[in-house]
Amino acid sequence: MARSLQSAKRAGASFEQDVAAYLADKLARPGIERRHLSGANDRGDITGLFVQGERVVVECKNYGGRVELSTWIRELEIEMLNDKAQLGFIVAKRKGTTEPGKQWVAMTLDDLIRFITIV
Repeated sequence: MARSLQSAKRAGASFEQDVAAYLADKLARPGIERRHLSGANDRGDITGLFVQGERVVVECKNYGGRVELSTWIRELEIEMLNDKAQLGFIVAKRKGTTEPGKQWVAMTLDDLIRFITIV
């Protein structure tokens, strides 16, 4: 049975909160938190994450259907532009576990290189 729009939104918000809390705890950075909806100029789901002073956009996906990496990456790239960020990644809900540290992370290879080489 497919979820309703309301239950999907609740699941998404809960997933975003769990991811933000996990990142804040594991990285010992209390400023990391779930970003509230920002309308047409979406800047990602998590705010307060920086690497070497560079903003990082985090897009969370608690999806009920198929993995749509191409669509999600396009969305992430727009959000990175909106946030003036050079770094970003997607956290996608992994079926079978609710543990935040066990979820999938996706990004382009170019984004991974930027993460590795940022000084």
